[in-house]
Amino acid sequence: MRVTLLGCGGSAGVPHIGGKDGNGDWGACDPTEPRNQRTRSSILLQWDNFNLLVDTSPDLRTQLLACHVARVDAVLFTHTHADHVAGVDEVRILNRIIQKPLPAYITETSLAYMQQRYEYVLRPHPGGFFYRPVLDPIVIAPGDTIEIGGRKFQIFEQDHEVTKSIGFRCGNFAYSTDVIRVAENVFDLLAGVDTWVLAAFQRKPHFTHLNVDQALEWSKRVAARRTVLTHMGNDLDWAWLQKRLPAEAEPGYDGMVIEVP
Repeated sequence: MRVTLLGCGGSAGVPHIGGKDGNGDWGACDPTEPRNQRTRSSILLQWDNFNLLVDTSPDLRTQLLACHVARVDAVLFTHTHADHVAGVDEVRILNRIIQKPLPAYITETSLAYMQQRYEYVLRPHPGGFFYRPVLDPIVIAPGDTIEIGGRKFQIFEQDHEVTKSIGFRCGNFAYSTDVIRVAENVFDLLAGVDTWVLAAFQRKPHFTHLNVDQALEWSKRVAARRTVLTHMGNDLDWAWLQKRLPAEAEPGYDGMVIEVP
């Protein structure tokens, strides 16, 4: 399996809007380091000529072009915060490429939200030209083991304090973004995972996100061979992390490609 980090920034990206002369608020990040330029968090999983998109970030168009993604076969939504769904209108072009509604794996709670905010995306396709985005929702729930593109995904619930999100394990790979705590059984499910892309928002504790130290504790607990940090804010400079993280952990960056055995 190939995993591409389309974006690995927090909800405001890096840099934030603003800064001196409007050149962006980089916080502790070095603006001359390209790997500090972060769009909103999303990933692409590829195997056997199948492309699974995880979340539709506001930066989706730019991300797919930058990473040379020719098509998407399905999408999985982790939750419905704007930095994870606000790029859903870009699905229209993805529909045109595959000439059908895009299968969307989504929890019942997230689907209800999408029906309120993006009702037009969930209307049945009348046939013919895709003049609007069309999702074909497939309801999933924490605790489910589902099949996508011939591969099994174990879905688990994550507490994001202000809402619930979902994470998943697929074989030797796991993904967890926007999380502050999980139930004990999740650590059992993730035990021995080879590669875990795990969110770590900043250095200090945060009330809705793991910080770096907490993410490293979780990684150690499940004995992940490799942990790649994502959903990072402008407090986390890439080089600073690279120097201080243990050998089994590393900071992600936009466009990073991970080959999972």
